[in-house]
Amino acid sequence: MVKLRKIALHSFLFLLLFCAGIIIFMNVSPAFGGDPTTEQKAAYQQLSNYVDGHFVNELPTSVFVDLSDTPTVNDPSVYELADRDPAGPIPVSTIDWNKINTKNDSLTWLGHSAYLLSIDDKKILLDPMLSPIASPVSFVGINRYEYNEDIMLNIIDEMPPIDAVLITHDHYDHLDYQSIVQLNGKVSHFFVPLGCSAHLVRWGIPEERITELNWWEETEYQGLTVALTPSRHSSGRDPFSIDTTLWGGWVILGNENRIYTSGDGGYGPHFKEIGNKYGPFDITLMEGAQYDQRWAEIHMVPEQAVQANLDVNGETMMLMHWGAFTLANHAWNEPIERALEEADEKEVDIIAPMIGETVLLDSELESLPTSWWNF
Repeated sequence: MVKLRKIALHSFLFLLLFCAGIIIFMNVSPAFGGDPTTEQKAAYQQLSNYVDGHFVNELPTSVFVDLSDTPTVNDPSVYELADRDPAGPIPVSTIDWNKINTKNDSLTWLGHSAYLLSIDDKKILLDPMLSPIASPVSFVGINRYEYNEDIMLNIIDEMPPIDAVLITHDHYDHLDYQSIVQLNGKVSHFFVPLGCSAHLVRWGIPEERITELNWWEETEYQGLTVALTPSRHSSGRDPFSIDTTLWGGWVILGNENRIYTSGDGGYGPHFKEIGNKYGPFDITLMEGAQYDQRWAEIHMVPEQAVQANLDVNGETMMLMHWGAFTLANHAWNEPIERALEEADEKEVDIIAPMIGETVLLDSELESLPTSWWNF
């Protein structure tokens, strides 16, 4: 009995030290980000979407739905698919920096939800997750797919000066510590949802180069209108910071083109509200991949993404949140196939350029998908 007590005590002490070590590591490692200041939290208390120290969705939203009571053989969440990852290096396009550096409005997909937007001769980066791994540490995490050409190597060095970076939320596959640190000297300004400035400040971005917005707030920047719009999602970079920062989508209005990116989030009535206020949009970037029945309220399936494009009055849409990381239990290229089928049925214009390919917004939005993912 005494021996068992000693073993239990030693196990408890080991677990206690292990947990303490993790907490210390999270506090020391900058990749986990920062916490909003006391002054920020006090200001958030006055907001309708901030309750008891946490941001909340406009509609009641479950981050995780327990399906353990009703698993079925046909439910992909109960088994692992063989083609969740590409069978080999996926084809990508060599980035045409000369095309990007013209004064034409254009869009270049950098994989997942990362884009380089040229609008009104301004360069805007959206969710620039440009690292090889989505994780706070380099030794464990979700690895980027292998590409047939390493276009991500030195990509930040090759970029022109960036006028603004827009972040939708602080999850690791959207807000990347290494990318932000490398971009610091190249970016003029950062736009983030409420609370996310704490991460950037800890990473060396001066406060005067950061603008925080709440849902439905907008600002003018170098002739562009930039607005943060609602989404149904969550935030947090560790178990202690869940929903302490806001999430959302972005509206970017230029002289010739109106762009909307949904950010991550489930389907809801906010899309029609966004369309009524800011639509129509020349192009929408809609999240509709990395889906699972267990988080159906915070991620859309491809068919919902197509409907959301219709709701916001999008003329042309592009599916995002795929092509770089496997985060869910479905075939890696299933989302685009489902989106194309739904778009065809609902007569929605959709483009599917290769990663790295630059699309001119004034002349190439009606180009047909090339099915490059079927290699």
